[in-house]
Amino acid sequence: MLRSSAYLVDVITVCARCEHVLSTPETGRAYADGVSRERAREVFDEIAADCLVRDGVDLGRIFSATGLRVRGKAFAFPIAEGLLAKLPEDRVTQLEAEGRGERMVMRGRAMREWILVDNRDLDLWPDVIEEALAFVDGITP
Repeated sequence: MLRSSAYLVDVITVCARCEHVLSTPETGRAYADGVSRERAREVFDEIAADCLVRDGVDLGRIFSATGLRVRGKAFAFPIAEGLLAKLPEDRVTQLEAEGRGERMVMRGRAMREWILVDNRDLDLWPDVIEEALAFVDGITP
């Protein structure tokens, strides 16, 4: 299983999305929806294992966290609240409109192409990660 001991605390501070977190990263207690941090990380690790066999995909540092990259460019990583992924702006807008994600806000600024998909939507993670990989692969030289 892929692990990074400090990925949660640093990223939560950077992206300032803590209002949904009902337990500290260290406790591993269940969130309101019953999805634990550990279960969400297990789901991410399973998806990551499938991605890592592809050319140019690796794990690396992203916003003081560990996440998936293609040719050195970040496309998806887990935080305590869910999954952050880089998608085309129109897809981010669509997911937001459907209530399946929130545009990432960093230092008070909404990021055009980054979406937070909550732990409650683990079923969406595989598709979002696949879309993020395809998107970033397509725009990365």
